[in-house]
Amino acid sequence: MKIETKVLHEGYKPENGGPGTIPIVQSTTYRFDSCDHVAALFDKPTEFMYSRFANPTCDAVEKKIASLEGGVGCMLTSSGQAASLLSILNLCSAGDSFIASSSIYGGTINLFGFTLKKLGIEVIWVDVNATEAEIKAAFKPNTKCVFGETIANPALTVFDFEVWAKAAHEMGVPLIVDNTFATPYLCRPFEWGADIVVHSTTKYMDGHAVQGGGCIVDSGKFDWEAAYKKSGKFADMVEPDESYHGLCYVGDFGNAAYIVKARTQLMRDFGCYPAAQSAFYLNMGLETLPIRMERYCSNAKKVAEFFKGSDKIAKVSYPGLEGDAYYERAKKYLPLGTCGVISISIKGGRSAAVRFMDALQLCCDEVHVADIRTCVLHPASATHRQLTDEQLVAAGIDGGMVRVSVGLENVDDIIEDLKRGLSAI
Repeated sequence: MKIETKVLHEGYKPENGGPGTIPIVQSTTYRFDSCDHVAALFDKPTEFMYSRFANPTCDAVEKKIASLEGGVGCMLTSSGQAASLLSILNLCSAGDSFIASSSIYGGTINLFGFTLKKLGIEVIWVDVNATEAEIKAAFKPNTKCVFGETIANPALTVFDFEVWAKAAHEMGVPLIVDNTFATPYLCRPFEWGADIVVHSTTKYMDGHAVQGGGCIVDSGKFDWEAAYKKSGKFADMVEPDESYHGLCYVGDFGNAAYIVKARTQLMRDFGCYPAAQSAFYLNMGLETLPIRMERYCSNAKKVAEFFKGSDKIAKVSYPGLEGDAYYERAKKYLPLGTCGVISISIKGGRSAAVRFMDALQLCCDEVHVADIRTCVLHPASATHRQLTDEQLVAAGIDGGMVRVSVGLENVDDIIEDLKRGLSAI
């Protein structure tokens, strides 16, 4: 099936006479007829037993997302940040390091650079446009994985999958990619060499700004056992897990080892699993994802062209716009479009950007992005406020930058409101 069909039919198969849409199983518990049955699940988890681990409604949505991305398994989380956190903790322990592109979401920069540092895990920042040799040169003996973002928020750099995947794999570690802005409709990172994908489902996959969420998807392609034999890394994927009665993830679950370990170890201990109601809402958003993404991309390109023609705009960053620094890379990896988010830099810096935003009436000033409605944000004052000036520069952000998330309104109405904002400068 093509993706437009998968979003409607994958994950849940109605039984004869059963409900046509995914039922909401609002229960924390599941009942069994014998003590031995329950005990067997604590030796090898193969069924639902407690909703901190898994839930039937969430499971159906997980199966759908895994199919959309082309993976062997998916685990929903309570937020995109939780997904990014667990994706790293599933591989790294205190004393380990990992490499990350410096051009990623500001909240993730804070998570990696400050919070994980407190846990004894080091992030090694590498420029998003680094060569394969430069990426490999950043490795340390304790480096366990590489992390990047398909379309960075808000710098809108485009990740060069093939370069980063080759470097990661030649060094014997997996590549994790945040695919939030692209969604599996515009880009499927597994087809370009990524091993693990994370999403903030709060954004386009939900689309309606009704609930937060995230997910981790496992491609099933990384050979953990081979990597362990070669370097000694990833022992906990291969050797018995003492915290789960000697379970061997590769031995017992094969190429789904990563995602099963994430659920049985990390979700068990951190408990950042979404409610069934949240998964139900997420599924409703997923069902219209292809149609919405087409409209987001169409509207955003027209808005980007409008900004390009304004003498009050110093810079327009939109990979779908001809002449953009990432236009050619976007054509390769994102041929259907580059989402609805545009970054502009307004002449006059921070004060001019604030005047522009405060004059808008249709476009909402909100701490969100990828909404069904057009919204704007000043990253240096909000999402990236915690970064130093040097980190802001590395993330491609200046004081005049405004992130414009183009929604699904009539594009002429959007542009009229943007004209109102520019007239205030």
